[in-house]
Amino acid sequence: MRVSKLFTKTSKTAPADEVAKNAQLLIRAGYVYKEMAGVYAYLPLGLRVLEKIKAIVREEMNSIDSNEIIMTSLQRKDVWDKTGRWDDELVDIWFKTELKDGTEMGLGWSHEEPIVEMVRQHLTSYKNLPISVYQFQTKLRNELRAKSGIMRGREFVMKDMYSFHETAEDLEQYYQRSIEAYNKVFDRLGVGEDTYVTFASGGAFTKFSHEFQTICDAGEDVIYLHREKNIAVNEEVLEDAIQELKISRDELEPVKTAEVGNIFNFGTQKTDDMGLYAVGPDGLQQSIHLGSYGIGVTRLMGVVAEKMSDDKGLVWPEAIAPYKVYLVSIGEQGAVEAERLYDELTARGIEVLFDDRDERPGTKFADAELMGIPYRLTVSDRLVEQNKLELTKRLDGQTSLLTASEVLAILD
Repeated sequence: MRVSKLFTKTSKTAPADEVAKNAQLLIRAGYVYKEMAGVYAYLPLGLRVLEKIKAIVREEMNSIDSNEIIMTSLQRKDVWDKTGRWDDELVDIWFKTELKDGTEMGLGWSHEEPIVEMVRQHLTSYKNLPISVYQFQTKLRNELRAKSGIMRGREFVMKDMYSFHETAEDLEQYYQRSIEAYNKVFDRLGVGEDTYVTFASGGAFTKFSHEFQTICDAGEDVIYLHREKNIAVNEEVLEDAIQELKISRDELEPVKTAEVGNIFNFGTQKTDDMGLYAVGPDGLQQSIHLGSYGIGVTRLMGVVAEKMSDDKGLVWPEAIAPYKVYLVSIGEQGAVEAERLYDELTARGIEVLFDDRDERPGTKFADAELMGIPYRLTVSDRLVEQNKLELTKRLDGQTSLLTASEVLAILD
């Protein structure tokens, strides 16, 4: 992609009302457009990052035998009435509307109830189990506060997965496989070392659920870490967890975090409430065990932007950077050689953002740093005469003068 053809524009300033660093950087670098508080549009660069995050998540969900689907945003009131969660006193973040004929509808904030209703059409016998499905979908939540950029949105992309099992033991096995898959996701995104499986409130269904919390100064949660035992506990369940896990509060270190995922064992309560059963091996109806598993895709993008940035701009890990190389041409000879390199790199499958604009070198370098592309490759008249290229790593700023073949050996 040529910068001259890219639908984006960098800026030295962010909106005055934007206080979150992740949003400030993403807006300035041309990744997102702020529609209103908690609502962002994703421009070409931002969309490429999101799609790469989704691809990693998709690979790991597929690896544990889940099937990708996409469900509806419009949701029926009667489905949610079965568990009482249409009631605003139980769920106070609904966006609700109605059809032309007056039928009440909700705009999807979650999909546990709708997926149970859908599975009813596919499940008759225990032989149909287990079932696991997931989706990437835009959720809509009427949050009271939305001041953390894309880390807390009123409109956001989420991966939600649901699994149905014959026994509690089978669900527990899948639950553990899901934890392993989630850990692989966060490792591949570069935040695995700072992300902890955290004991959290299970609400009305079980004593504890599990959150995936990433250490982040801009996060809205506080967890307590026992680093030696690799135990993490959400502040909201601290006393219960201390007793359950037989640990001392003095051993725990409070840290600020952002929740990037959660998994939940519903047992049979939700499926029982909705009347979803299957015929068991004995010919009798039996309850179905349900697990629910979420990852905030746009929130993850915000957390990575928040954590992996410096005073010059974003610093994307290669796995999710929109492009691997930012190619800069300087001078007439530099422009000719840059064109040749752009074609060669692209032919090799290397993702290149080619700054072919008639701009000062300093402007191009500043945009490369602000956008956070992992490598900057500079071609100038002087370098062409030397048969050299200048390769700069965004992560540490290390610059090397290399031949074209040496550059290709690094980037391939």
